Amino acid sequence: MSLLPLSDVAQSARRRIGRRLLPFLWLLYVIAFLDRVNVAYAALQMSHDLNFSERVFGFGAGVFFLGYVLLQIPGTLIVERWSARRWIARIMIAWGIFTVFIGLVHTAHQFYAARFLLGAAEAGFFPGILVYLTHWFRHEDRAMAIAAFMTAIPVSNIFGSPLAGQILKLQGYGLEGWRWLFILEGVPAVILGVLTLFYLTDWPGQASWLPKEESDWITAELDCEKRGKTAQRSFTIWQALRYRDVILLTAVYFMGSTGIYGFIIWFPTILKRASGLSTTAVTFLVALPYAVALIAMLLNGWHSDRTQERRWHTAVPFFFGGASLILAIASVPHIWTQLVFFVIFAACVHSYQPPFWALPTTILSESAAAASVGLINSIGSLGGFVGPFVMGYLVTRAGSFVSGLAWLLANLLLAGILILCIRIRRAGSAIAPA
Repeated sequence: MSLLPLSDVAQSARRRIGRRLLPFLWLLYVIAFLDRVNVAYAALQMSHDLNFSERVFGFGAGVFFLGYVLLQIPGTLIVERWSARRWIARIMIAWGIFTVFIGLVHTAHQFYAARFLLGAAEAGFFPGILVYLTHWFRHEDRAMAIAAFMTAIPVSNIFGSPLAGQILKLQGYGLEGWRWLFILEGVPAVILGVLTLFYLTDWPGQASWLPKEESDWITAELDCEKRGKTAQRSFTIWQALRYRDVILLTAVYFMGSTGIYGFIIWFPTILKRASGLSTTAVTFLVALPYAVALIAMLLNGWHSDRTQERRWHTAVPFFFGGASLILAIASVPHIWTQLVFFVIFAACVHSYQPPFWALPTTILSESAAAASVGLINSIGSLGGFVGPFVMGYLVTRAGSFVSGLAWLLANLLLAGILILCIRIRRAGSAIAPA
């Protein structure tokens, strides 16, 4: 029996687990997101060098997500039932290799194939991490843990944008700067993939770095949480995938991804064309929205955990993001005013994700939750294909970005409405049947 009061054991366990896991998982996601969106910065040179139209680039940027959907559900089940450590390591090594391959393409079809393979290689990473966090963090702490992990998205853009600007200046061994961008940002994923095998631990009971009383405490807490869910309603995997709220969450994430990736992939190009600034200046300015998004994401995750409310903490960012996008569209002739509204927009649409991803594991547990997270992320992530592709198509047809931004706006507002239709109650209360 522990000599410490339970409250001391609990606080010590939470701090130790957070310090051990979150910084490393965060670093993995920074590298993952750099490899996912560096194509947005490469486009500042790549489209001209390879003579790609907006439609070709938009399709190539988005086709990543067609490959990405392939292993989502199997990947999350592997994390739940086999080994998160081994699966995450496999993903990282593969995606690092395929990122390097993108730096070697010469034709549109090679570009499509390399981006597709990169998506397939990375499939299962993000939902797998979300499932992995349920092995270590209680429901009460989960939104903040997710928020800390997901700050990798804005941070990767804050530092990745000016870093990309510097790498794009490189010329050597007959390779243009955009090729070096893919090569130099692909190698760290391979190295960290190898480190993952030695650093991560699959379950608290296997953690030599966690004292036994702390391991027993978190295991008991998570077991109690599972019993509370299954006592209300037991879901098989297939029942969970057909559950009304899971389907709604999938639709919401699809529309949110459409809005986010439609913006992320095209924002550097929008800013460069509207401002006429140099590529280096654009890559520094692009970092501004993500600096604000970092703060917004942490605050929204913290407040959601404090109040134990998830739906409105997801919906309100969609509505405020939509309002800021309307103002950005209305400010088209005034680039600096428009930039202010783009900053607000980026902060809002990124901050919805921590409370959103706490929702699936609120109502489901174990394999049902893992499969549902995989479904939501796989189908929802197709928005990452639809957003950039439709933007590229509309820009080609209309000759401006206004119609494309209006398309993103419609998706965000509908996502905000749908999230409020979800019948999810606080943890521990009854779950409405489908």
